[in-house]
Amino acid sequence: MENPSSNSTDSQTPFDPNSNFNPKTPSKTNNNNNNLIPGFNSYHPSPSRSIYSDRFIPSRTSSNFALFGLPLSPKSSNTEDSNNGYTSLLRTALFGPDSGNVVNPVTPEKGVRGNGRNLKRPNCNIFRYKTETRQRLNSLLPFEFDDQIRGVSTSPVKVPRKVPKSPYKVLDAPALQDDFYLNLVDWSSQNVLAVGLGSSIYLWHASNGKVVKLCDLENDDNVTSVGWAQRGTHLAVGTSNGKVQLWDASHGKMTRTMEGHRLRVGALSWSSSQLSSGSRDKSILQRDIRAQEDYFSKLSGHKSEVCGLKWSPDRRELASGGNDNRLFVWNNHSTQPILKYCEHTAAVKAIAWSPHLHGLLASGGGTADRCIRFWNTTTNTHLSCMDTGSQVCNLVWSKNANELVSTHGYSQNQIILWRYPTMTKIATLTGHTYRVLYLAISPDGQMIVTGAGDETLRFWNVFPSPKSQNTESEIGASSLGRTQIR
Repeated sequence: MENPSSNSTDSQTPFDPNSNFNPKTPSKTNNNNNNLIPGFNSYHPSPSRSIYSDRFIPSRTSSNFALFGLPLSPKSSNTEDSNNGYTSLLRTALFGPDSGNVVNPVTPEKGVRGNGRNLKRPNCNIFRYKTETRQRLNSLLPFEFDDQIRGVSTSPVKVPRKVPKSPYKVLDAPALQDDFYLNLVDWSSQNVLAVGLGSSIYLWHASNGKVVKLCDLENDDNVTSVGWAQRGTHLAVGTSNGKVQLWDASHGKMTRTMEGHRLRVGALSWSSSQLSSGSRDKSILQRDIRAQEDYFSKLSGHKSEVCGLKWSPDRRELASGGNDNRLFVWNNHSTQPILKYCEHTAAVKAIAWSPHLHGLLASGGGTADRCIRFWNTTTNTHLSCMDTGSQVCNLVWSKNANELVSTHGYSQNQIILWRYPTMTKIATLTGHTYRVLYLAISPDGQMIVTGAGDETLRFWNVFPSPKSQNTESEIGASSLGRTQIR
């Protein structure tokens, strides 16, 4: 370590920490006191020697040279005992646990002459290069480093979520119709699955696997749509004769029948006590189940069968899709659509509102279209389009993550899990041999059920669980296997 430089080129005496040299400093004298500093004599400069009053000579008696392996002066030995614990801890943190066995490199001694004396001191490199240890920075305890200062993230690497490629349960569903325009499966908030099979409705209780037949329709009528109310105790049933029946599932009784449509009712959607029904007669009827009238408003705009209906999460907007390749958005105060989207080139049955972003709407087109499109109904803008390669039959958003599932028909008959907004495929699930026309999501948001013309219902675990819930589902291992729903 070099001595501090001065403004003069004259020779100076180097300081040796091991020597007994005690420098004297000039003392300030006055008339009353000749010894202002006890133990020091008055300083009389030699006339033949230059005085440098601004020279600084450091005192290193309190320095901890043992930390870097330097020889200690006799005065610093007491300091070593008191700081031994701290020294060991600091050395371990800086240079690793094996730093105690490292021998400090010493360069050859150099003689430095001054005042006729030959002073020798080792030239030790206190800061030196050292082979990199295998320790990570965050393992040097008890010291912790801020990520922003260090520039290295210590968070664990996220492992991609594994989505099972096989259904955890399969139900045989005889007479499940292969009709693109129907909606025959829905999952209630009470964990009960409703399925329309021909002229009958069956309920499957997911908690215990129990199957109950709710009803049989009369007069050669068939079930064309089912939809649970938000509380999960009442089920709306659309029929091929244009009627809408309301059933109390907990008691197994029909509470009322509502008319108004001339043809089959293929789409149903609830908004609190308000029920919307879409029909092959091109109209949408708005009903209040608390009122005596069958409906209080009729929405007209579609030029063909209404096959998709979904209320937004805030219950302010209703999206409808039709066989006229149109997607409309309605509000509670108008009988005409407030937004019209005509970009699809095939029937629009698949409709889903995002539960994560207000006004985000997804829609899917049929065989001639094959695209999933995203819309911002707040700004009335078309956000993006994804060509899936096959007919889009259904869409549903995850409740727990920014992901969505689409089911498809011609020609792949697959189920695809997407990550939004990048629309990267997380998983592709296969198993159905017919178009995957029906889709519903479990109340906890983790599982989906799909139905097809192959007369099977398949249950898949596709979405992540909410952070506040246990990862295990109410549908335990006892429900595994293949059974019949009737």
